[in-house]
Amino acid sequence: VQLQAFGGGLVQAGDSLRLSCAASGRAFSNNGMGWFRQAPGKEREFVAAIRWSGGYKYYADSVKGRFTISRDRAKNTVYLEMNSLKPEDTAVYYCAEHRGILSTVRDSTSYHPWGQGTQVTVSS
Repeated sequence: VQLQAFGGGLVQAGDSLRLSCAASGRAFSNNGMGWFRQAPGKEREFVAAIRWSGGYKYYADSVKGRFTISRDRAKNTVYLEMNSLKPEDTAVYYCAEHRGILSTVRDSTSYHPWGQGTQVTVSS
């Protein structure tokens, strides 16, 4: 499967964006999908994940209450709705398939493959 993330852009603090992650080649499989982000000079960090079984969702504390992950099965697409954006949300955002057990949902090494990333820039 190939994953393509898009929807990023330049916005002001307080604005909203919706990122999309579309799969081509086959439908989403494995255990679920996740979003990660990487800011310049920093390590890639977990943002949100959704598990297919039960539809459970997981969020980093830094985005909880502001970001929402969701899935459109018919469109084979996973979304990340981002509200009340802050300058510290500026990063390249990546989507990836989760292949690990539940306890690894925040561990980037349990995700494969990865999309190419989309830049989100939030100005103050």
